[in-house]
Amino acid sequence: MLAGPASNAVKFFYVPSVKFEGDAKYRDRFTEPVTKLFEANDKAQKVKPDEVSCLDFDPGLDAQDFDQKTLSKTLKLTETVNGDTAEVTANFNLFPEGDDSKREMVWSLKKVDGKWKIADISSKTSDWKLSALGCGASTE
Repeated sequence: MLAGPASNAVKFFYVPSVKFEGDAKYRDRFTEPVTKLFEANDKAQKVKPDEVSCLDFDPGLDAQDFDQKTLSKTLKLTETVNGDTAEVTANFNLFPEGDDSKREMVWSLKKVDGKWKIADISSKTSDWKLSALGCGASTE
């Protein structure tokens, strides 16, 4: 299926420049359950501003480092819409070379008041789901 409004909600975080999903200024683009993790992350950052909180990487990239030009060029979004829910799969490369730079991310969306909001992000590449990542007192 061709990209539509749900895909556009995801595309925003990748091009023209990557944006950090956990940033409070984008909070209205998200909904539960992932907002709970973001709120926990905000709290952790307030308590210990000099420490890395729950999100020590970019969840939409499943990485910390990337080459924007490569990402923009290779980004492919496919969406499946089912009523008020949608899944958008993002395939892209982080760098021009290396198999380990390929990523497949699945964004789960819910329609809230007529707008697509992101409910969760999961990595097919590394097998994790953002809402399931813990964020609490780390023992490290």
